[in-house]
Amino acid sequence: MEFISTTNLAKEFNMPVNDMFAKLKSLDWIDRVNDKWILTEKGKQKGGQTRTSQKFGEFIVWPENLSFDEKQNQNKPNLLNSTALGKHFNISSQRINLILSEIGFIEKTISGWTITKLGKNIGGKQFEHETSGATYVLWPENILQNKNLLNSLNGNSSENEPIKNNETQNTTNIQTENNKSENFRDKFEAKHRTKDGHFVRSRAEVIIDDTLYEYGLVHAYEKKIPVEEEIYTDFYLPKGKVYIEFWGLENDQKYLERKKKKLEIYKKYDLNLIELNDGDVANLDDNLPKKLLKFDIKVY
Repeated sequence: MEFISTTNLAKEFNMPVNDMFAKLKSLDWIDRVNDKWILTEKGKQKGGQTRTSQKFGEFIVWPENLSFDEKQNQNKPNLLNSTALGKHFNISSQRINLILSEIGFIEKTISGWTITKLGKNIGGKQFEHETSGATYVLWPENILQNKNLLNSLNGNSSENEPIKNNETQNTTNIQTENNKSENFRDKFEAKHRTKDGHFVRSRAEVIIDDTLYEYGLVHAYEKKIPVEEEIYTDFYLPKGKVYIEFWGLENDQKYLERKKKKLEIYKKYDLNLIELNDGDVANLDDNLPKKLLKFDIKVY
């Protein structure tokens, strides 16, 4: 069983920390003695435990599934950790975290796993182990039906299946965007072969792809971005989680409208984006390394 601190317990119930301590005291689960919170017998019966760390000294932790009463327990979201997700999908918690990182829901930092803006958008919550200071993320149950997660687990990019956005998109809007995307792809066939075997849609994209290959950077071409909208990036670099867009038709009005919508989505989800145009490609060995360096990617 996972245990969390009183501070993290307050986060789970969306309560101020001081209110949570006051509530626990009113229930006689904790008490204040000599300016220090101690665990009572009732608190121990509810599963509370006392821990000690060099950073925080002595503190109280609670079972992750702690409830106060039936009514409040029904309103409390059931949050799942990576172990629970792994058991559900019959894979290890380490593999789940790698997949969640791959689709942009979390990222690895010095302190542990940190939630991204995408992860917050689907209801994930950031927590910290009081003993070690390591960070981790808990997820709402509906992540078990998240299409981006399921597609990654199944090894299926689901490029032809629209993803619904209940907040800002309806099925009609998504279908319209799909049609625009397909029209663009039909107009510009991916027939130019690169050094690493990709087939791309323009000579400029050949130069970009070949340059990434020569830099030794693992990359994907026309990868679906793991957001609710149906959108594909020109190039994706797993290192740094960087997206690259080449804007090649700056004099086409429909193309400019499509560009504007894509940029709005990149901004909405705070994604790492590198933009390239014909001028950049003409001197790519000078321009691209500088843009990559902004995301701590060194190629020389």
